[in-house]
Amino acid sequence: MRLIRDVDCGSWRIWIEVEIRRVDCPRCNKVKTETLSWLSESGRQTERFVQRVGRRCREASISSVAEEFGLHWDTVKSIDIQYMQRQLKDHPIESPAAIGIDEISVRKGHEYRIIVHDLVRRRPIWFGGFDRSGKSMDQFYASLGIDVCRGIRLGVMDMWPTFRTSFQAHCPNGKVAYDHFHICQHLGQAIDQVRRAEYKRVDGTKRRFIKGQRYHLLSNRENLDAKGRLELEVLLKANKRLNKAYLLKESFDQLWSYKSPAWARKFFDGWKKSLRWQRLKPLEKFAAMVDKHWDGIVAMMGMKEKIPMGFVEGMNNKIRTIQRRAYGIKDEEYLRLKVLTMSLPKW
Repeated sequence: MRLIRDVDCGSWRIWIEVEIRRVDCPRCNKVKTETLSWLSESGRQTERFVQRVGRRCREASISSVAEEFGLHWDTVKSIDIQYMQRQLKDHPIESPAAIGIDEISVRKGHEYRIIVHDLVRRRPIWFGGFDRSGKSMDQFYASLGIDVCRGIRLGVMDMWPTFRTSFQAHCPNGKVAYDHFHICQHLGQAIDQVRRAEYKRVDGTKRRFIKGQRYHLLSNRENLDAKGRLELEVLLKANKRLNKAYLLKESFDQLWSYKSPAWARKFFDGWKKSLRWQRLKPLEKFAAMVDKHWDGIVAMMGMKEKIPMGFVEGMNNKIRTIQRRAYGIKDEEYLRLKVLTMSLPKW
């Protein structure tokens, strides 16, 4: 006889007492246990109970789920692993045509792991490596195989040179495209450098207009409330150099509206020319960086198929939420399963 945990009924814990037969096999001379389709792999819970616990683990921490179901922490984790392995089994990874590459910190001290996403199917397909080096990227391409790599036609990534070098070495038919989010992130950093330089340059009476305005300066005007817009207007009137930098930041967004690389280049040349005599060194460095990586920035212009450029960063935000909820997951295999299944439908 065996006690099997089943789904609760209200406040009642349900256990099923089952007699499981053992058979002496005359062919192999071994004793085998009867297989029941409604039992989980561990044989201690029903399949529907594993589903219930696994679904709750997608939304809450292991500790809270263990308290809710009256289970041990290790038991909940084991059930969650069963649930995620079943998800991956039901949704095998297919050959990707467009991939997104990024890294995420797993511990303090600049310890990174690489995440690769299938941008067409919108799901993570690989999480691993030991840092963000070329050897770690090579592990991903080796797992795909030469034929699958040749079918990849687009790789979206940040401007980390190792990612590009490895992609071009393994995917000869693919184009490199740089993520717009990271381009805008570099622009925001340049604007913030101008803000800090202005804060140091002006005297104490004018510093009060700049202090505490970082968020307003880096945000789009339409995303600010009435109070934020008013404070931004006061700042831009008080400091001409920040006003110029803000107008340049706002006008740069027009680059993403072009479908032709030639017209995009014409716009950027005009934007870069407007930096002359403005004494905005951080923006000049940003313009030089864009110039250096121009081919990857305009790689997707004119493509008929729309690729979700913000998908990778959105997935990274979900991973950070999982890490915060678990106070940092030390078991990397468990974190890998969490990453690979977080966009899959519930089982």
